[in-house]
Amino acid sequence: MFLGHAITIQQLFGQLLIGLINGSFYALLSLGLAVIFGMLNIVNFAHGALYMMGAFCAYFLLHEFGLNYWWALIVAPLMVGAFGALLERTLLARLRGLDPLYGLLLTFGLALVVQGLFQNFFGASGLPYAIPPQLSGARNLGFMFLPNYRAWVIGFSASICFATWFAIEKTRLGAYLRAATENPTIARAFGLNVPRMITLTYGFGVALAALAGVLAAPINQVRPGMGADIIAVVFAVVVIGGMGSILGSIITGFALGVVEGLTKVFYPEASNTVVFVIMAVVLLIRPAGLFGKVA
Repeated sequence: MFLGHAITIQQLFGQLLIGLINGSFYALLSLGLAVIFGMLNIVNFAHGALYMMGAFCAYFLLHEFGLNYWWALIVAPLMVGAFGALLERTLLARLRGLDPLYGLLLTFGLALVVQGLFQNFFGASGLPYAIPPQLSGARNLGFMFLPNYRAWVIGFSASICFATWFAIEKTRLGAYLRAATENPTIARAFGLNVPRMITLTYGFGVALAALAGVLAAPINQVRPGMGADIIAVVFAVVVIGGMGSILGSIITGFALGVVEGLTKVFYPEASNTVVFVIMAVVLLIRPAGLFGKVA
C-alpha cells in the first residue's frame, strides 16, 4: 500500500543516493546516445553492450595486466571507443544517407552478438570488481552515511557531463562537429575531414558508455547482461529529454534517477515502470521531448 509503512529519514536519503547513482549512469549513457543521434542521426542500440564492454575492459585490465581502477578510467573508454570507431568506419558508414531504421537494426544485431559472445565465454553470473582503496569507506553526514565511492561516481559523472556539454555547445571544436554533420558539403569546402569527424564523434559517444561501465563495475559487478538491464530505461531518458538534446539528456538522466529512487520509497510497485509512464505522458504533451526542438 502507498505509504503503508513509516519511512525513516535514513531510508529516504538512502534511496535518494541510489537514485543519484542510477541517474549518473543514465546521464552518461543517454549523453552518449544523444551525441551519436544528434550528430550522426544513428539510433545506437549497441550502446548497452558497449557499456558492458567498458566494465569487462576494466576487469581484464586489472586481472590480466595489473592496471588499477584509475588506469581503467582512461584506458577502457579509449579501447572501447576505438572499437566503436572501427564499427562506424567498417559497418555504419555503409548505411550513411539511408533511413535511420537500418542503423537501428544493425546496432541491435551487434548488441545481441556482443552480449551473446560474452555470455557464452563468461556465463551470466557477475564478476566482482573491488572499489579502489582510495575511495573505500564512508562519511558520516549526521543523517546518513555516504559511501565515498558513490559520492565520487556522482561528482565525476556530473563533471564529465558538463564538460561534454561545454565542449559541444561552447567551443570551436563543437562548432566544427556540428558543421560536419549538419552540412557536410560546406564543411568539406572549409577543409574539414568530414568522415574522420563522424567516426571520432561515434567513438566518443561509445567511450562515454564505456566510462559509465567502468564506474558501474564496483557497484553492479561485471555481467554480460548489465547493458541489457539498463538500455531500455536509457532510451526512455533520451526520448523524455529530447532526441539529440545534450543538455536534455544530462538533466533528464539525473532527474529520472531521483524520481525512480523516490518511487521505491513511496510506491515500490511502480518503481520499475515510473520512467516509462513519464515517457508516455511527455510524448502525449510534447512529442519532441522536454528539451527537444519542435520541427
